[in-house]
Amino acid sequence: MTPLEQICDAFLTRLVVEEGLSPRTIEAYAGDLKHLRVHLAKRKVDRIDQISGRDLSSFAGYLDDRSMQASSRARVLVSVRRILRYAQEQGVINSDLVQGLETPKHVRALPRILHQQETAALIEAARSEEPLGLRDVAMLEILYGAGLRVSELVGLPISALDLRGRLLRVFGKGSKERVVPIGEVAAKSLSVYFERARPRLLGDRVDHDHTVFLNRRGRRMTRQNFFTRIRQHAVKAGIARERVSPHVLRHAFATDLLEGGADLRAIQMMLGHADLSTTEIYTHVSRAKLRRTVESRHPRGSGASQ
Repeated sequence: MTPLEQICDAFLTRLVVEEGLSPRTIEAYAGDLKHLRVHLAKRKVDRIDQISGRDLSSFAGYLDDRSMQASSRARVLVSVRRILRYAQEQGVINSDLVQGLETPKHVRALPRILHQQETAALIEAARSEEPLGLRDVAMLEILYGAGLRVSELVGLPISALDLRGRLLRVFGKGSKERVVPIGEVAAKSLSVYFERARPRLLGDRVDHDHTVFLNRRGRRMTRQNFFTRIRQHAVKAGIARERVSPHVLRHAFATDLLEGGADLRAIQMMLGHADLSTTEIYTHVSRAKLRRTVESRHPRGSGASQ
């Protein structure tokens, strides 16, 4: 293992131990730093204290040559900035190389959303009296009714449920806990699932996982399994499958709440966003919808009949 690989490993360990970042986030950091190591290896650099400003400029060009989107390049460069700062804190490098590493500016893309009628059609397409259908309806209702991340949904433990109070206790990114209310429809779908589906999915097996949602083998659902199921339901509902994902329903939850008059701070708390600026993207979604309404409905809009 090269000295550069060693400090990368130490940095990633710190992110796990001290910052409590999720495995997926750590995996993203590791992938970003691999780009750096591959490029530096071509330049015969295997120590972080050997990196020069010219190496970093060359690395930025290397990312451009890979035709990465601005958002992806920005994420990689943020990872490089962080490990350089870490190396400074450890006394491995003296000079501040970060200043010369410019992050490309990019416009944050508006999230894809479903219209309320489409969300309703998606849930109806999943509905059946079979255990898998009852499970999928409950999962979709919770996803849309509480705005959970898909990892939070499939990992939801039974102990996190308060059906009488219609509350979920959710552990999000960085193991931060939040309490999210759910509506009557979502709570009822969960009750039906527990009464008529979960016992049949578990069968006579030992309940090792103690998670709410089980697959047909009585084990915890996976993100990949649910992703496949939700797209199957989309096709059945007549919705283009590429428009539908678990995260799209999270966006629909936030957008529909905002358009219904909910406070942005309340939405931030329910989504588990650390920064309000992340939640503010939904105000742009709402404005975009208003703009489309004006264009299609106003007599002077572009969609007006001639």
